[in-house]
Amino acid sequence: MTSVAASAPPLDQSLVRRIRSVVGAEGLFIDPDQLLVYESDALTQYRHPPSAVVLPRTTEEVSLVLALLHAEGRAFVPRGAGTGLSGGALAVGGSVLVGTARMNRILELDSENRRARVQPGVVNSDLTRAALLQGLIYAPDPSSQSACTMGGNVAENSGGPHCLKYGVTNRYVTGLTVVLPDGEVVELGGLEREPEGLDLVGAFVGSEGCFGIAAEIELTLIPESEGVRTLLGIFDSMEQAGRAVTDIMARGLLPAALEIIDSETIRAVEASIFAAGYPTDAGAALVVEVDGVDAALDAEVAIARACCLSAGAREVRIATNAEERLALWRGRKKAFGAMGRLAPDLLVQDATVPRTRLPEVLRQVGEIGRRHGILVANVFHAGDGNLHPNLLFDRRDPDQVKKVEAASKEIMEVCIRAGGTITGEHGVGFDKRAHMPLVCSHEVLRAMARLKEAFDPLGRSNPGKVLPDGYGPRSGAGARGAEVGRGT
Repeated sequence: MTSVAASAPPLDQSLVRRIRSVVGAEGLFIDPDQLLVYESDALTQYRHPPSAVVLPRTTEEVSLVLALLHAEGRAFVPRGAGTGLSGGALAVGGSVLVGTARMNRILELDSENRRARVQPGVVNSDLTRAALLQGLIYAPDPSSQSACTMGGNVAENSGGPHCLKYGVTNRYVTGLTVVLPDGEVVELGGLEREPEGLDLVGAFVGSEGCFGIAAEIELTLIPESEGVRTLLGIFDSMEQAGRAVTDIMARGLLPAALEIIDSETIRAVEASIFAAGYPTDAGAALVVEVDGVDAALDAEVAIARACCLSAGAREVRIATNAEERLALWRGRKKAFGAMGRLAPDLLVQDATVPRTRLPEVLRQVGEIGRRHGILVANVFHAGDGNLHPNLLFDRRDPDQVKKVEAASKEIMEVCIRAGGTITGEHGVGFDKRAHMPLVCSHEVLRAMARLKEAFDPLGRSNPGKVLPDGYGPRSGAGARGAEVGRGT
């Protein structure tokens, strides 16, 4: 699974000087030791060192850098914070990595019109905190929100625990300043979400860096809820927790969040610095959050509590203040960080299945893990059926790597047979591109390829991602540093 692709030729000194004149000496890394930091994203099984890392500060600098790379025929990879879990920011073939870490300014926060304009390197939680000072929120809240950045959120169309009620990134992006692969700057959308003509914002959000770089992002903010109530149901089994989810939704409630944490995850969290006070003998925990008009919430809490108890919950905790609410959430928000106590490496899957099929799919996921001798921990968005099986292993052991690859593929196939798909919010990236024919017909894949060609006719923006081999631009690789392979 770990892969180091054949590198593109190093940047020639003339190009180095020209890029450095744009971004400054501190904005260009070419030393091999510096490049190691950027050889993978959070899916560390795949490693592809870039030929260089460029860190622009402004839209103009992004444009100048991409124009220089275009003139030299170099492929590039956009990168935010590197928190992605699909290998989407890998510099396959030694592409040049263009990072947005220094583009971290909130350019405008208009509370009267409930809008924000940000650079792509703004951290999700920083925007949330700034909006809260005005009584507003930015709703999408990935579990990595304390580190992930808005450009990456746009690229992946990120969600989070509260997307059940509030939706994912594309609901909130109204406009984009995009730098195309040849350096041209274009404005997509604007202050209002309704497009004039074709919805190019909708096409760009979720494009995984394959169309260019979003250099500025215009967003809708929403009012902070008048009231919030958070419950934690403790169950002896995952099946009981799953029944509670089904019952809550069947009663007509639309919670802000419904999150399940399994026994392996609970034990990992409680043994870590993120301990949240979950009982370590529990089979599963269910976080339920409702929000809205304060006067209506007591009734919703009562319904959710009754559903949990009816499904077999042995305990239901209800937060009575903000501190208790944060404590109930801690086990869910910090789950991935706690997994290191179980194994040195982690492959996080991201399949989505119909909510009613959750119990049988979870049983099959457990059986797959046991058959391959791989520990699988589950923590996921139960309300919309977005599973996150965590396959734990040691990548230094080739046998474990093979087992994880086989188990991962089987899990995806199980989810597809259940009427689901291979990704819910983490994207296809490098990791799942070979599996796209399992869920997309040739005609659909070809349509995707034609759309990419419209933005990136030479295939220079994030090559080797999303589309499987055989569906690249008609012109072929079109750039040095664009040669890709599945990896081993």
